Amino acid sequence: MSNITEGQLWARVEQFFEERFDTGKNPALDTILFLIGVQELGSGAQKYTKDDKLNILHIAVCRLLQPFGYYEFSHYDDDGFPHFDPLEPMPELRPNEQQILMKKAIIQYFMDEDLF
Repeated sequence: MSNITEGQLWARVEQFFEERFDTGKNPALDTILFLIGVQELGSGAQKYTKDDKLNILHIAVCRLLQPFGYYEFSHYDDDGFPHFDPLEPMPELRPNEQQILMKKAIIQYFMDEDLF
């Protein structure tokens, strides 16, 4: 994959969600994060409370930033939710920089999980 650009990889991520989850073209980053969080939780499609949805987004962010050294998996709680310990504080990032970091982390996740 060394000849593929980051933009091409991101297009493949979007295509993955469009085809498998019918998200429509250019799915929102929050949608992608939510679906990754559901995958990591292993709970599948069901009704979630607003708090559950926020927790699922948090699971995704922690899991995605784990290879970058920001979080480390700690344990599963009694409800089956994974918990992560922060390893190093996140740098102050502007919103566009946060989006770039998350896209890179999602691409890394897809490579790590052999989803490409």
